Parts: sequence; C-alpha cells; structure tokens
Amino acid sequence: MAHSPLEKIQALDSIEKEIILCLQSAGQSLLELSKEKSSQKAAENHTQQFLKSLSAIEGKLSDQINYLTQVSTGQPHEGSGYSSACALQMAWHRIHHARSRVRELEESKAKYFQAANRNVQQPRSNGTTSGAPALAAPPSTGSGII
Repeated sequence: MAHSPLEKIQALDSIEKEIILCLQSAGQSLLELSKEKSSQKAAENHTQQFLKSLSAIEGKLSDQINYLTQVSTGQPHEGSGYSSACALQMAWHRIHHARSRVRELEESKAKYFQAANRNVQQPRSNGTTSGAPALAAPPSTGSGII
C-alpha cells in the first residue's frame, strides 16, 4: 500500500484510469451488440475485458477502503462502535440516577432522624420523660455520595 501522499494519489489515479477502461469496454461491447451484423467474438472479447477490469477495480478499491479504515482507527476495521457508545452512555445515566437517589435517601434519613430527635426531646423539655432513649443518627460513612 502506498504511504506517501503522492503515492496515494497515484494509486487513486490508476484506479480512475482502470474505471475509464472498464466503461469503454462495456460501451464497445454494447456497441458491437447493437450492430446489425455484430461479431459475437468481438462482443465476447469486450465483455471479458470489462469483467477483468471490473474485478481489478473491485480489488484495488477494497485495498483503499481497508487502508483508510486502518489509518482512521489505528487498527483493522471491526464493525461499528455505536452500540458500545450507547451502552456506555446508558451506564453513565444509570450511575447518575443511582447517585441522585442515594443522595435523596440520605437527605430523607437525616430529616427523619432530626424529626425523631425533636419528638423525643420535646417531652423532656416539658418535664415529662417517656423513658425511651433519644434516637441518634447512625455514624456517617463519608460524604454520602457514591
């Protein structure tokens, strides 16, 4: 495979010339068949030349496409990465949602313990004790964010 820009352009130019020859062969074959007294041998020769050129073009274009996929990704083409990108994005959304839910639950827990502590402490301040110990919040394990 050509590596310098000039070699790459020359390779594409040769493919273009091959395409022109292929089209000329197809046109000559059709022209021969459209004659009143067409030569079957000439038509077959032009058709064979057309098929040979077409096969060469296909091979050269496949080489160019393979080269471009390797250069653009740094490795041979292995298919689309779209599904992987979607799965990654969905995983990030799930993580974000889980973090927000955990944060909400921690806030609810803190409000519950504050309300419970206020309810337990209110009867003591009125002079009546219920004998039940005050509820205390469990020890925190950090910032509370996963």
